[in-house]
Amino acid sequence: MARLIILGATGSLGRHVLRQALATGHQVTLLVRTPAKLPPEAGPLASVHTGDLNALAPADLAGLVKGHDALINCAGHVTEGESFVNLIDRVVTSVELLHPPRPVCWFVAGAALLDIDASGRRGVELPKVKSTYWPHRINFERLGRSRLDWRLLCPGPMVEQPALGRDRLRTSLDTLPVQVPAFAQALPGLLLVPLFAAWVPRMIVPYADAAALMLGNIDPGSEMTRRRVGLALPLGMRGRKSQWAAKASQPRTSTDEQRQQAARSVG
Repeated sequence: MARLIILGATGSLGRHVLRQALATGHQVTLLVRTPAKLPPEAGPLASVHTGDLNALAPADLAGLVKGHDALINCAGHVTEGESFVNLIDRVVTSVELLHPPRPVCWFVAGAALLDIDASGRRGVELPKVKSTYWPHRINFERLGRSRLDWRLLCPGPMVEQPALGRDRLRTSLDTLPVQVPAFAQALPGLLLVPLFAAWVPRMIVPYADAAALMLGNIDPGSEMTRRRVGLALPLGMRGRKSQWAAKASQPRTSTDEQRQQAARSVG
């Protein structure tokens, strides 16, 4: 069994990761702001540390992470905008401070970060989508600049429903896990938005299945290393969720876009 540290264990996804990790017999460490929100079984079975991840210095977080085989981050939400970006940067920085071997790191993004077609176009670049989901793009760029063995789970909206089982779900690496018609590649962004929205229900998966996928892939050097991992329901199934995201925040310019803007200003 592995030594795991779970961040965000009191959230919707984090609770499933925690319960499954304990049930499997993993040695679990938790960092939470409010231990009272943890399930009763966590107390005697997990090592619980109280703290605010948003305020913890990277060196202090690195001290907690040291010695673990895997880190699973379920903390933060894309609608938090810059705060979410800063949180992911803090976690990545803390793991970078450690000497190898460092833990395998799982992070969570969304289906909008996956490639739609061979051109590499992604949902986060589409009109009306990027205004809410831009933090996923920034976080992905931050992971790409690191040397960590990271994996980035990119499901659609997740729901509190019974697990279907990992063997029934469709998974993908870096691309959408649903069939995309060939004509989509020729569509301009604005016309692709409603088509992308129509694919989303096929990618609405239970939290329990998302947790199981991460926990089932914590060995170093796997095919998921430094890849975006998509999840979709079995063919013919569609999920439902009343609300996908609560608000939009001001998009931050990516590093590449900053370079382009600087070049234009000089020219």
